[in-house]
Amino acid sequence: MPKSNDRKAQDVIKRKEEGIQVVLGQRVQARESTTLLECVHLLHNALPELNMDEIDIATTFLGHKLRAPIVVDSMTGGAPMAEKVNGTLALVAEEMGFAMGVGSQRAGLLSRAMAKTYAVARKNAPSIFLFANIGGAQLAKGFSLDDAKKLIEMIRADALAIHLNPLQEVIQPEGEPIFKGVLDKIHDFSKNLGVPIIVKEVGAGIGTEAAVKLELAGVKAINVSGSGGTSWAAVEKFRAEKRAMEGKASLGELFWDWGIPTAAALIGVKRTVSLPVIASGGLRNGLEVAKCLSLGADACGMASPMLKHAAQGSAVLTTFAKKVLDELRTTMFITGSKNLEALRSVKKVVTPPLTYWQNT
Repeated sequence: MPKSNDRKAQDVIKRKEEGIQVVLGQRVQARESTTLLECVHLLHNALPELNMDEIDIATTFLGHKLRAPIVVDSMTGGAPMAEKVNGTLALVAEEMGFAMGVGSQRAGLLSRAMAKTYAVARKNAPSIFLFANIGGAQLAKGFSLDDAKKLIEMIRADALAIHLNPLQEVIQPEGEPIFKGVLDKIHDFSKNLGVPIIVKEVGAGIGTEAAVKLELAGVKAINVSGSGGTSWAAVEKFRAEKRAMEGKASLGELFWDWGIPTAAALIGVKRTVSLPVIASGGLRNGLEVAKCLSLGADACGMASPMLKHAAQGSAVLTTFAKKVLDELRTTMFITGSKNLEALRSVKKVVTPPLTYWQNT
């Protein structure tokens, strides 16, 4: 491998390692903004007319059957510690019947040694719906269709997620805020890659205008990844402070709570396009999952809570995952929802300030 690629690989590996450490070690959750899921009130049904053991939470997403509507959302890879984390996440996803995405795979292309930190996901989860991942900025810089195919092969992926993170790229010390031409590249990949394209944000949300453009470009699903959970502006603020980059740290502080709240992004995208939608961004329990499903989400993604529990081992993560599903089933039972289709039709009250977002 050329020395220039060695340096690039080491830079990316260091960044991946720091990203995990900051999320695990610093408070980087939204401070004043929320997901606005607290504005969604599902109506209690005192006469559900079903038994708890009748409740069915299975679903189908992009032609793949999931035993539960949960996505272990894209988080990590490309650093030595990430291999254990991804391995643990994959083991539990396989056990529970979840879908899963890996973190951006750029490091895996730059370093064969780091490719295994992603490949472990398919090794430990041979049957799940698994998606690869690359950033939109990389597409703008010339990331090719052949490169994308290598990502798919690396983990034997069922789909490719392209993450859009313009705010993070501006604040990140090594960021590349280059997004001109990204939409054309997404269109090209959608036509020629051979697997479905999922487009996702990383915590600032996808709005209706972007969703329409993505649907026209041929993507097969959108992950709204709204604000109210982990702030990647905050993550990059801490990384910038470590390097005494005061300008970038100041931007991270200012834009800490920036974004479209998860509930608002979900409602807007579902109203605007006909694509399957993953709701993610700040979901922390099964009640919030149920609320998103009631608003029309086809599946719900969790990242930070999965990472934090996975860091403590597979038994801890399994306990957390089962707790989320128990909370989801309980919500379905007390709303009289036998399956996810019924949950999407359940009566609900939506209050301000979420109602203010519904006309945006």
